[in-house]
Amino acid sequence: PLPVMTESHVRELIYGALRSLNAELAADRQIPLAPETRLFGAGAALASLSLVSVLLDVEAAVEEASGRAVSLADDRAMGQPVSPYTDVATLTAYILTLLHEHP
Repeated sequence: PLPVMTESHVRELIYGALRSLNAELAADRQIPLAPETRLFGAGAALASLSLVSVLLDVEAAVEEASGRAVSLADDRAMGQPVSPYTDVATLTAYILTLLHEHP
């Protein structure tokens, strides 16, 4: 059986992707590791290219940890009433939704 991904586990995978990005950023440009960290839109901590990089890292980490592939940058994600990229918490919730649809 595939492992069950919890909210804290998924959030930690996102933080891992943000840590990788932080390793490339100057000290004064570090992305905070918090559920409310804005990833996209007004006041976002990430530039759009960085967001794409983080999403790809998160997709790979989720697949490695869960054994299931998720697509975070598709038409479905773009069409959500609330962007799944708004902040760490919304991205975490979106990933959990995708994982629960295809157990």
